[in-house]
Amino acid sequence: MLDTYKYKGLRKALVAHLQERGISHQEILDAFLDVPRHGFVDSALADQAYEDVALPIPEQQTISQPYTVAFQTLLLQPKPRMKILEIGTGSGYQTAILCALGCRVFTVEYIAKLHRTAKARLEDLGYEPKMLCGDGSKGWPKYQPYEGILVTAAGPSVPLALQEQLEIGGRLVMPVGSEKSQHMVVVTRKSRSEYERETLQKFRFVPLRGKYGFEEPES
Repeated sequence: MLDTYKYKGLRKALVAHLQERGISHQEILDAFLDVPRHGFVDSALADQAYEDVALPIPEQQTISQPYTVAFQTLLLQPKPRMKILEIGTGSGYQTAILCALGCRVFTVEYIAKLHRTAKARLEDLGYEPKMLCGDGSKGWPKYQPYEGILVTAAGPSVPLALQEQLEIGGRLVMPVGSEKSQHMVVVTRKSRSEYERETLQKFRFVPLRGKYGFEEPES
């Protein structure tokens, strides 16, 4: 993946913008400096990669705007060696940010083409998350429990299957609502049967697919 002084300069400008928007966690900002976002979009969009906007990727999906990625990451409260399940690999950009933070990442993608492309990109960058192509709305039970779960697509509710794969004290971050508008939700597992839920500001994500997501887009 070709990186240049131009793109490094654009990343510095993006980080300054994120700081202006209230992202002050230094390790997260450093990850945004390290990860070349232009490598996760079509080459025709490379010069737009460091604008704070969502961009299209194949299969009618998007790469989330940088502020949204930073905000979700901040809510997850990542630490080095933290075991994180990501639902919705997409382009692989959020995966790369978590890897750059030193997390142990397990990521699931519903769409086979996106899974293959993201796998190649992440390998090219030297990141080694565990990756699965499958129904992420069911989680990845094989490697549970997780200290954090990050869902990068919107669902009608937080799947119980995901909550149950959190370890006690773990946090789940997910946009919840309709396919047109959602609120960011943070769920913290307090005990085997008790969960604490916090609802934050509005966002708009692509819909979660699978058994506990949206099977078909709303018309």
